[in-house]
Amino acid sequence: MISRSKKNLTALIGLLSVVFFTWFISFPLQAQTFRAGAAIRVITPDPLLPVSGGVGIPNKTTVKNGDLFARAMVLEKDGVRTAIVGLDNLGWPSVLGDQARALIKGIPPENILIGATHTHSAPDAYAFPDENGKTGADMKYLQWCIKQIAEAVNEATANLAPANLKVAMGEAAKGIAYNYYAPDLYDPRCSVMQAVALDGKVIATLVNYAIHPEVIGSDQGILSPDLCGPLYDRVEKKAGGVALFMNSAQGGMVTADNRLNNTKEEARGWDECIRIGELLADEALRIISDAPLQKNPALSVSSTIVEFPVDSKMILYILQKSPLGLKKGQGNTVSTRVNLLTIGTAQALTIPGEALPNIGYYLKRNMPTSYPFLFGLTNDAFGYILTKEDFNSFKRYDYVSRTSLGERTAEIFINAAMQLIKDSPKPSEK
Repeated sequence: MISRSKKNLTALIGLLSVVFFTWFISFPLQAQTFRAGAAIRVITPDPLLPVSGGVGIPNKTTVKNGDLFARAMVLEKDGVRTAIVGLDNLGWPSVLGDQARALIKGIPPENILIGATHTHSAPDAYAFPDENGKTGADMKYLQWCIKQIAEAVNEATANLAPANLKVAMGEAAKGIAYNYYAPDLYDPRCSVMQAVALDGKVIATLVNYAIHPEVIGSDQGILSPDLCGPLYDRVEKKAGGVALFMNSAQGGMVTADNRLNNTKEEARGWDECIRIGELLADEALRIISDAPLQKNPALSVSSTIVEFPVDSKMILYILQKSPLGLKKGQGNTVSTRVNLLTIGTAQALTIPGEALPNIGYYLKRNMPTSYPFLFGLTNDAFGYILTKEDFNSFKRYDYVSRTSLGERTAEIFINAAMQLIKDSPKPSEK
């Protein structure tokens, strides 16, 4: 007969074997702590609203070409969680962004990046005042958008799943963008980030490229995401998952290359949005196609508050008269948050406006990675950002100088960005 103690020992060994086997087969999943999730919400107004291409009263619309979206990607690693949101709008001020952040669960507000694609065919989100202080913005619509942003991020968080990462940067084909002021002075490089589930399915693809999505513009009576809409459709059809577009350093004036035969005549219809959007999508997918999988990549989020003097009388007037209560510091200043994400071998730096291409090149050159991302018009959009050497230096720059905070903006921003880069973790797969 077998003694009771031997039976107990045998049972204990059996139990330990089951526990060890369960732990062993689940270890790869437990070790894979990098997770990603994505979600979208439609923010097309119904009925249609007037659209804004900049300062002034919005223009009435009668039709729409494509829907407007809030598109969110959430990333997580070892307790660090961040959200990247792309909105089809001209810009999105922090006063609205902070209201959305307050509704988002499980992510520190300072880790939520909200950027605008800069379409010129969406409703006014700044409540730009006219000379009499009146505005054409729809406050109920903006409050609804705030809720849609939060819903998209919360759903993306709920969708978090173990994932790998792909990142790449390469030169995109001609015929997408050019510099209206000096055709070749633009950055043709496209940075692409892709979160891939462990079964190989794409969770999200983020395309980062410098371009004004203003093929249609605000003066044709059309509400539209412009070229970003066809880009989303193409990426999602060919790769699956959710597509996001984050603009880059497209100031002064990197715009859609809708020139007809290199003349001043432009194609301004939806067909041209499809051509450019699909071309950019195809180029982004080509660039990312052979990128190696980064398994369980590192993730860190850093940020700093930057304060800028406001020298522009026009922007001061907007800050004072907009009913949104746009944030204004002591004296004639504004402040905003600048973020730096380190994701595997990539880094992404936010820019609170439309930086000129030379600033974009300088920032990328000084980021310690072969895969730099610049998220323009993110967390705020304070007009154009140009160096003090360029400010009011050429007649061609009269407009961008007039619609900027002032000549000190770039220097202050660049110094803060360089310090943030210096103080943050360096890119690494692990």
